[in-house]
Amino acid sequence: MKRPLHIYVAFGLCLVLVLGAMGWASLSVLRLDEESAAVRKQAILEENERLALWRMDSKLATLIGRENARPHYTYESFYPAEKAYTRMLSQIETGEVLVPSPLLTEENPQVLIHFQFKPGGLMTSPEVPRGNMLDIAESGYTTHEKIQKAARRLAELKEMLDRDVILAALPREGQAIEPPVEIAQLSNQGLVEQALQANQMALANEDVQGRRNQKVQKKLNSLEWQARSRTTQQAATIANIYNNPKKLVGRVNVFVMQPIWMNDVLVLARRVSIDGVEHIQGAWLNWPAIKRELIADIQNLLPHAKLEQLKTDEPESTDRLTALPVKLLPGQFAATTVPGLSPMQISMIIAWACMLLAALAVFGLLKGAVNLSERRGAFVSAVTHELRTPLTTFKMYTEMLVEGMVPDPAKRESYLKTLQAEAERLDHLVKNVLAYSQLERNRVGGKIESKRLSSLMERLEDSLAERARQAGMHLTVELSEQMLATRVRADPAAFERILFNLVDNASKYAATAEKNDIHLTAEADGRYMLLKVRDHGPGIGADVARRLFKPFSKSVEAAAESAPGVGLGLALSLRLARKMNGELKLDPSQTEGTCFILSLPLES
Repeated sequence: MKRPLHIYVAFGLCLVLVLGAMGWASLSVLRLDEESAAVRKQAILEENERLALWRMDSKLATLIGRENARPHYTYESFYPAEKAYTRMLSQIETGEVLVPSPLLTEENPQVLIHFQFKPGGLMTSPEVPRGNMLDIAESGYTTHEKIQKAARRLAELKEMLDRDVILAALPREGQAIEPPVEIAQLSNQGLVEQALQANQMALANEDVQGRRNQKVQKKLNSLEWQARSRTTQQAATIANIYNNPKKLVGRVNVFVMQPIWMNDVLVLARRVSIDGVEHIQGAWLNWPAIKRELIADIQNLLPHAKLEQLKTDEPESTDRLTALPVKLLPGQFAATTVPGLSPMQISMIIAWACMLLAALAVFGLLKGAVNLSERRGAFVSAVTHELRTPLTTFKMYTEMLVEGMVPDPAKRESYLKTLQAEAERLDHLVKNVLAYSQLERNRVGGKIESKRLSSLMERLEDSLAERARQAGMHLTVELSEQMLATRVRADPAAFERILFNLVDNASKYAATAEKNDIHLTAEADGRYMLLKVRDHGPGIGADVARRLFKPFSKSVEAAAESAPGVGLGLALSLRLARKMNGELKLDPSQTEGTCFILSLPLES
């Protein structure tokens, strides 16, 4: 019977379609997983950038607030102790009591030097006293080395600063950064909380599903930048108002410090207007040192971050500091990830494994069904072939006997014996088929008992010898008294059927051998008794041995070419042996003829 290839082709096409759909779905899911991971990484990066900017602006607010808090008269090395507030920057008169400026003795690594532009353009510094003030300073307020160092820095700064450029960058009269506010109404921490709440509200209102589109993200960045800018500017304004109480009273107007880049020099500068006369006061910031401190503060957030000067012609961006004209470059960022596979990848692996297992299971069931169908077809053909000959014999002999065509008593007796043998043959075939059917349905009614081998062989030996005699063979039972007295656990009916099938096979396939003996022997091997049925026939080839114990493995062609049978006896015998916790196998060491070994458990 040809294998139905069209079934396997249909299964293969279905499998290809399923695999294709599964592959496409897997690629889509993995692509979405990668995009999701990239979005999460970008979200972490943006959050770290915001935290880093807040952290740096908060740190710089202290510096800028301190510089804004300095009264305008501290930019003179010495100033009169009791002069009116509005005349602190006027000419010092002889005999006035002078006090040193805090800037003359202060050490601040973040500021290289403080400077002041006089109305006429003269550039001075409180750290560099002039004239007789120098003698006063060197007499105990500061050291000569410190004054010399400050003088060198002042000379260097004069070469780099342009008063007109600074004036153009500073707000003019009437352009105050912030209106007057009550100090109690402002809180740096409160502004930070307001900014964070604004971010959360924007996320809740415009991004309910958590997907940050460009419009929402741009708005969030803008809100966050505005909050930081407001925090820094208001902190500086508060410091200025608090420490210069006459900013908006009388003829003195002190503006808020503004950061300005002059090439590679970063300064904080402000206007001071006294009776309409403008001064410029400021500080040369130690940008390399400040940058190192800021980067060290955000190292845990952005390990490879850099800070660069924000040029005046660059477009406004939200990744810049509000305290200084500096932009943040986050650099390479590797978000912390859990080692191993992502949940989506694990899910896809499980789905693929389940799909492949299902495909293998379906293929196994399909193959089993096809093989079973083929075996059953072969079985039907073999049974039909097996039944045809005895039925033909029955029909012919019974017709001859009924019509009186056999007057010779000897021939009549011979015909009757032939009919009896064919009936026994059919009975054996039917019993095997029914017994195998009961095994398949797990309806075997036999009971495993402890029996002596002698009691099992007592009623079986005659029927085995008669079956061998019918085939012209001779059964030789070689069982010792010790073996016959040994008790085994077996089902008597199953034991009889197994041995009868083995002797029946030997009688059919070894009938043409020169030596017509069938040997039945037994020996004990540990916990089992080994019963061997051996003949001197042609033996079994390797190709036949592979399918020897498979049911319905004998086709009609094989049945026609070999001895009668449907290929069910050995399969049935193996199943019965295993039901008794035993085993049936072909002895591979036997070189002459065929030998089957039945193993039965001994009684404990």
